[in-house]
Amino acid sequence: MEVAIGHCSRCSIASFPTQYPQASAMLCPSKFLVSEVKGSCATMKMDMAGAAPSGFNKRKKKLSVKCEAAAASNQIGVNQMLVYVPPHPLIKHWVSVLRNEFSPPPIFKSAMAELGRLLIYEASRDWLETIGGEVQTPCGVANVEFIDPREPVKVVPILRAGLVLVEHVSSVLPATQTYHLGFVRNEVTLQPTLYLNKLPDRFPDSSLILVADPMLATGGTIVAAIEELTSRGADVKNLRVVAAVAAPPALKILSEKFPGLRVYTGTIDPGLNEKGYIVPGLGDAGDRSFGT
Repeated sequence: MEVAIGHCSRCSIASFPTQYPQASAMLCPSKFLVSEVKGSCATMKMDMAGAAPSGFNKRKKKLSVKCEAAAASNQIGVNQMLVYVPPHPLIKHWVSVLRNEFSPPPIFKSAMAELGRLLIYEASRDWLETIGGEVQTPCGVANVEFIDPREPVKVVPILRAGLVLVEHVSSVLPATQTYHLGFVRNEVTLQPTLYLNKLPDRFPDSSLILVADPMLATGGTIVAAIEELTSRGADVKNLRVVAAVAAPPALKILSEKFPGLRVYTGTIDPGLNEKGYIVPGLGDAGDRSFGT
């Protein structure tokens, strides 16, 4: 059965209007609510005989999902693209600074870096491998867990503006390796051309890869980047994309080509203009970051 859902107990993401029926799913980053995007509203698809799973409570024809559903949400995303729009007020603040056309390059660049830090934090939930052990504290012995340094996250910023989005990645992720991809978009055809590729010949099996592309507009660049990664052994289910702003055309093509992908974005805007720019968007992220 399909049940229409309203607000999660911690955010209003489920009520976000969408215009892209092909985007397979949207997941509340607080792990309280998973919704499948269909048409102009968010719905949750339940494959069961009329009963909600444990952790779900019906209330006034809305659905409140408890945090115990986190494991189930991971299962739902195996063959669907999940789009996360974190409801954190700091994310809303930095997106607002980026949108302001009067933000000078130093402020714009700083805001992009801070937004990237928060999105990377959200993207790393339930993703990183840990190793257990014991440490001596000043008062005794404690059981602890550390991020496994033997499995560094592969960070792939798409130049230019992707560099800014991951500027603070080392303050969030304890172990990383950075590889660069550079694309330039033809302003007439809107198609990307690869001009820099610093990827390894082959990624190790099960590599966790974080791709940073501030603007998901037509989807051409991010699709080309992911195809380059998968051609070198990357598994889409181990990829996470962070973006400042996303638009329906990019989300639609990503959901069609890469089931299992997860996208973390500061906001989703309604569409594009005739030049392929996101509207209202925030302009050219590279030009505004570097003052060019």
